[in-house]
Amino acid sequence: MSAEDIDFEKALAKEESELVKDKEIERILSCFKLDAYTILDIQPGITESDIKKLYRKKSLLIHPDKSSNPNASDAFDTLKKAQNDLLDGEIRKNLDMTFADARRLLMKEKSIDLDDPVLKGSEFLKDWREKVKELLIEDEFLKRMEKKKEMKEEEKKREEESVLEEEKQKRLKVNQEWESHRDKRVKHWRTFTKKIEKKKAKTNKKPKVLV
Repeated sequence: MSAEDIDFEKALAKEESELVKDKEIERILSCFKLDAYTILDIQPGITESDIKKLYRKKSLLIHPDKSSNPNASDAFDTLKKAQNDLLDGEIRKNLDMTFADARRLLMKEKSIDLDDPVLKGSEFLKDWREKVKELLIEDEFLKRMEKKKEMKEEEKKREEESVLEEEKQKRLKVNQEWESHRDKRVKHWRTFTKKIEKKKAKTNKKPKVLV
C-alpha cells in the first residue's frame, strides 16, 4: 500500500470517527433530560460499576477536547449529570420507581400479562420509555407547582413581616416622640397647676368686714 493510500485510509478513519462522535452527541442532546437511563442508553437494574464504565467510554468519545462539534460541551455536561443522578441513591430510587410505575400502568392499559412475550419486544420498550417520560413530566410539573406555592407563601410571609415591622417602627417612633416631649409636657403641667392654685387662692381669700 502506497503512502498516499495510507494517508487516505487515515483521513477516512478520522472522518468516520467524527461521524460517530457527532451521532452520539446528537443522540444525547435529543434525549429527555429527566431520564438519566436514556441519556446513558441503558436500562434500569444496571450496577454502579457498569454505569461508571459506560460513562467513561461515552465521555471519552464525546469529550470537547477531542471533538470539533460545537455541541460537544453541552452533550458532555448532560452525560455527566446523568451519571451523577444514577449514582445518587435517592434520585435513582425515585427514577426506578417511575420506571416500575410506568411499566405497570402500560401493562394495565394494554391488558398485558407478565408472561406475555410482548413485554420483551421493541414496541413495548418504546412505549415504556414514552410512559416514563409522561410520568416524569407530570412529576416535574407537580414539583414546580409546589415550588411556586412555597414561593408565594414565602412572599406572603415576607410581606406580613414587613407590615409588622413597619407598624413596630411607627409605634417606636411615636414612643420616641412622646418621650422626647416629656420635659415640655411636665413644664406645661406645672405651669397649669400653678395657675389653678393661684386662682383658687384668690377665690378663697376672705373679704374684709367693714365695722
